[in-house]
Amino acid sequence: MAILGTLLKRGIRLRESLEQDYTSSFDLQKTELRKLLIAAKDTYFGRYYYFKTILNGFKDQDQDLFYQYYKSNVPIHDYNAINDEWWSKSREGIKDVTWPGKVKYYALSSGTSGAPSKYIPVTKEILKSMQRTGVRQLLALSKLEIDSKYYETDILVIGGSTDLKFNGTYFEGDLSGITTSQIPIWLQRFCKPGKKIAKAPDWDSKLDEIVHRAKDWNVGVIVGVPAWIQLLMEKTIAHYQVKTIHDIWPNLKIFVHGGVSFKPYKRGFEKLLEEPIHYMETYLASEGFIAFQDKPKHSAMKLVLNNGIFYEFIPFTNKNFNMSGDLCANPETLKIDEVKEGQEYALLLSTNAGAWRYLIGDVIEFTNAREVEIVIKGRTKHFLSLCGEHLSLDNMNEALEMTASQLNVTVKEFTVCGESYDTLFAHHWYIGTDDPVNQGRFRKILDKNLMSLNDDYRVERSAALKEVLVEFLPTSLFYSWMSSQGKAGGQHKFPRVLNGDRQKHWNDFIAAKRNPAE
Repeated sequence: MAILGTLLKRGIRLRESLEQDYTSSFDLQKTELRKLLIAAKDTYFGRYYYFKTILNGFKDQDQDLFYQYYKSNVPIHDYNAINDEWWSKSREGIKDVTWPGKVKYYALSSGTSGAPSKYIPVTKEILKSMQRTGVRQLLALSKLEIDSKYYETDILVIGGSTDLKFNGTYFEGDLSGITTSQIPIWLQRFCKPGKKIAKAPDWDSKLDEIVHRAKDWNVGVIVGVPAWIQLLMEKTIAHYQVKTIHDIWPNLKIFVHGGVSFKPYKRGFEKLLEEPIHYMETYLASEGFIAFQDKPKHSAMKLVLNNGIFYEFIPFTNKNFNMSGDLCANPETLKIDEVKEGQEYALLLSTNAGAWRYLIGDVIEFTNAREVEIVIKGRTKHFLSLCGEHLSLDNMNEALEMTASQLNVTVKEFTVCGESYDTLFAHHWYIGTDDPVNQGRFRKILDKNLMSLNDDYRVERSAALKEVLVEFLPTSLFYSWMSSQGKAGGQHKFPRVLNGDRQKHWNDFIAAKRNPAE
């Protein structure tokens, strides 16, 4: 990567990065929305919701009038609403539905909430936006204290299959498979595992092929979802009968991860390393490249404000969301200049893929509003509140990390279910670990940590939440269940909260594993 190494050593920065550094967040976002509306004003969606009228609001001296026009004309959409009325028409091959032209690609989401399979439009414009933001993060690596020679190593990108399914109208597949198939030509020669392996549709065979080729590569950067990268590293270490992954890739210095909190994985991950590496988090969703970590040893990510996305923020409160995580009528929505630090917000996106005021389902918090730095707190529907305990995904990750550290246990996967218990309620934790562990002690410490992190949980533990059940399972069972759901590899991750049909499928799966003869 000699050319890239030179750019990184010099700290080269893209115009977009400089623009965001020296322009107010409000001005960047106002400009972004105007560009989106202009581009889509003649689509079916744009005409139906009077985009040309909304655009008149940008000319007024009242700085906020454009936004009042926008939110009063365009309703908030969840996936079902925008898909049933609009995106489904695009998949029939109709042009100019919510974005100009035909949509060539659709990303199949992992279905962490709502519909089991979501078809998210991926236009050529949003692919370019993702590429630009990806390069911005790549160039941010210049801030790391790493010898320049490491920037000339290979980048291993582990994603979904690039062998996308074509139905005669559009291609569909995992977002990582779509983006990997669109890697710029100048970067392709530095990326592994190469086109042939990346195209393999079967995850297990792809993993085996990567393991067999691993010794031939000089990997310095790995990009992927933590669970699958950890599995790859474990298989590689076992295959070559070495102690750590650095015995195979001595120049490995950086892991770029996203899709799920890294906290539960970090302890087990670091056992596979001979020396510390740098961790860089990304926020790349099927709907767009939202944020990335641009500072080393910094837990927050910087929101990308000038690359095809307009953001709105709904305070994640009982006023705006009900107990099931569904949006209430007439929720409060805020612009980027109105957010506050320490408050949780559900994200609304309007994008150059034809999403408009789209409720993505993620909950974020600003750690630095001025620098638009955020952390992901969870999902609008990934929390447990059977009786008012309001246990968030962030609480679960934090408590599990604390418990694993206190007991010196490596937890690789987990999920939680809400259950009836006598006439009241219980939480049932399924913990994926291959370490010996005292079940009673683990349960007691986990429960104590959760009570220390969440006052509502502590109150309900002496009221309606009568029991906390903890069950340990081999990590391989979690991966097997994902495979049985057709969700192995790529951007797929194990759901942290299971309910409804998924909870039933999981319970049936575990029961079958416990009693294989039945």
